[in-house]
Amino acid sequence: MNSSIDRRSAATAPAIVSGSFGGARGLRATGKVLPEQARSHNRSLVLQTLYHRGEMSRADLSRETGLTRVTISDLVGECIADGIVREIGVREAAGPGKPPIVIDIDRDGHQIIGVDLSGTDSFQGAVLNLDGEMLHRRTVSLPVDVGAEQAYAGVVRLVRELIADADRPVLGIGVGSPGIVRTDGTVLSAPNLSWSDLPLEQRMHEEFALPVLVRNDANAAVLAEYTFGAARSDLMLIRIGRGVGAGLIAGGQAIIGGRFAAGEIGHVVTGTDEGPLCACGNRGCLEAWVSIPHLQGMIDAEPARRAEILAQAGARLGIALAPIVAALDLSQVVLAGPRDLLAGDFVEAATRMLHARTLDGVFADVDIRLTEQADIVLRGAAVMVLSAQLGVS
Repeated sequence: MNSSIDRRSAATAPAIVSGSFGGARGLRATGKVLPEQARSHNRSLVLQTLYHRGEMSRADLSRETGLTRVTISDLVGECIADGIVREIGVREAAGPGKPPIVIDIDRDGHQIIGVDLSGTDSFQGAVLNLDGEMLHRRTVSLPVDVGAEQAYAGVVRLVRELIADADRPVLGIGVGSPGIVRTDGTVLSAPNLSWSDLPLEQRMHEEFALPVLVRNDANAAVLAEYTFGAARSDLMLIRIGRGVGAGLIAGGQAIIGGRFAAGEIGHVVTGTDEGPLCACGNRGCLEAWVSIPHLQGMIDAEPARRAEILAQAGARLGIALAPIVAALDLSQVVLAGPRDLLAGDFVEAATRMLHARTLDGVFADVDIRLTEQADIVLRGAAVMVLSAQLGVS
């Protein structure tokens, strides 16, 4: 791979990391900056514009970004040489003069490896193009009591198979991992995989000699919603499965936190009325109320109470969300999980409780909805690579 593409530097773990991929910047470049920062910023601005707006001429790109035609010509030439941008052809001229050449991101020129380690009994992986479309998929099964090195070996085997599947240069590898993940890709704690202080990003980079980004699975998922979904610039995405975790974007910036645990809401106790016993030993944790095994077990035991059980769990989610939404002034909450359980009674009760527990009239427009994204962690892992390598999200 061209060395000019791999510009990732070591993360320095600031308290709030915007974009979470190294450097205090927003997820999307939006305007000019100081001369000493200009070139990398302007390159990102060009690629970001092409990525989301689609094919256009160099003159169109100059008008859209506010950059001079000379700067555009220079940056586009560099990106073409790197294999990131391509010339598509000549646009039909509407008047006199030389017809312009149309350019775009070369969306099939490179591929990305995305990996989701959050499954209970398997790892999922895919080869994706730069638009986040799945080209090849792979699965590696895990034993029930997987050991730390056994789990790592499963990741290596999965990625090797995916690299073999790729038929274009690989731009990078994005990994969504369960647990608490530091901004340098060290998994501080992932009990289900027996990982503690595992420098997963570093080991994988050494293993494959490719750019690697490792982040928490919920933080990966929120990026997929932001880039490919109907998300606004202030949102929380909550993954509900065996556990509960969330990814946050506020003011267009991904929030990680000083302990790298922003969004770890599963073990926040909701209410003062005890509640069900949680695996952590406390009673009334959000995870104990709304995890899919808990909900499904309750419904299987009392199917006639299905609507009541789901509404009760949704209300507990609303209780947990209210202070977060108010404190961060979020516009949207997106849920990722089984639609048959979370749609309807669950999400409606969560929305009612959220509105009831926040300032009347201020947060009435905050909606809670289910994501339309499939394979949200895999696609979020692709966004991680796009952001780190191209400045695109």
